[in-house]
Amino acid sequence: MAAKQTTRELRRRNRSALLSRLYLQGRGSRLELVDSSGLSSSTVSNVISDLIADGVVEEAGSAESDGGRPRTVLQVRRDYGHVIGVDIGETHIEVGLFDCALNTVATATYPIAGNLEPAHVAELILAGIAEVSANPVSIMGIGVGVPGAVESDGLVHAPTFGWKGVPLAKMLADSVSAPLYVDNCARTLGQAEMWRGAGRGATRAVIALLGVGVGAALAVESDSYQGVSSTTTEWGHTVVHAGGLPCRCGSRGCLEAYIGAEGILERYLAVPGSLPFMAEDTEARMRELADRAERPGPAADTLATTAEYLGIGIANLINLVTPDCVVLSGWVSLSIGHTILDAVLDAAKRHSLSYLHNRTRIELGQLGPEAVALGAATLPVIHFLANGG
Repeated sequence: MAAKQTTRELRRRNRSALLSRLYLQGRGSRLELVDSSGLSSSTVSNVISDLIADGVVEEAGSAESDGGRPRTVLQVRRDYGHVIGVDIGETHIEVGLFDCALNTVATATYPIAGNLEPAHVAELILAGIAEVSANPVSIMGIGVGVPGAVESDGLVHAPTFGWKGVPLAKMLADSVSAPLYVDNCARTLGQAEMWRGAGRGATRAVIALLGVGVGAALAVESDSYQGVSSTTTEWGHTVVHAGGLPCRCGSRGCLEAYIGAEGILERYLAVPGSLPFMAEDTEARMRELADRAERPGPAADTLATTAEYLGIGIANLINLVTPDCVVLSGWVSLSIGHTILDAVLDAAKRHSLSYLHNRTRIELGQLGPEAVALGAATLPVIHFLANGG
């Protein structure tokens, strides 16, 4: 029995290694897989034959080789299965359906309207899952990104929601048939940006999640099937102004109070000459502010201050953890990122050590409005890769 178990585990590891390389590094030939995996050509040939027979991998044409016959190119099948990602934000719940290659198939968005009670949030999540999977598809798993900590027993602690030990996975599990995974949304977003976004190719990146709250994940390239390990930080609650604006965490002068959505909007309304917003919800108001900032005035001044504080926060990251990439993601970044990026770059340069700053690139996220839901969808994909498909 032990020998059988060992053989089965070795087969799983080999499948995981080759499938992960095709998934994370893109299309490749059998010879390239031999070179990158360190496995023998016979092992690669046998494992790839199994993966093709199982419908996980497919041949996708051929590529020129140096002097020999063209090599067959392999890729993971996009239609092998689907995954669902759930973004629990402070303004909305977004549920996304993605194919096996993490291309968006369908999305459903539900405003929270200030009701953050766990039962209400769970109800919206289940409604979104039902909506995006209305057409019968094979669901490999469901990932849920939460703005808080998730303990090993699945209990969620989200101070910004007032959640303490909420059994979110248990509240959802009885109503879904696919495997369910829950993790911190900044951590999963970091994974997605490293896999498919602006962090791709980086060995050490900070992914900043800018919304009502402010978080960041430190993502480091690893040699595992994940391709990246990601840990969260409380970057938003580092103090950038002693005795400054009150923060909802109870402290004063936190970065979140200056670059979080509500802090930005409140600061604008306090400026003489500012105009009331036409929109009711926070996200629409932020877009209004970005439009108003296109001409000189209170809105432009407010975003200039925001850019200065964001640049200071990035400079602190550069001086502390020396990333080779900082990615600005989240819906606030989508709303005002292009408007303030040049000023952010200038502030980050002025407030960080030059020899460290010169090693770091600062970019806007590339994953679009579904970024956080896409990040959550990486959770079932990780298990898919770890199990060799």
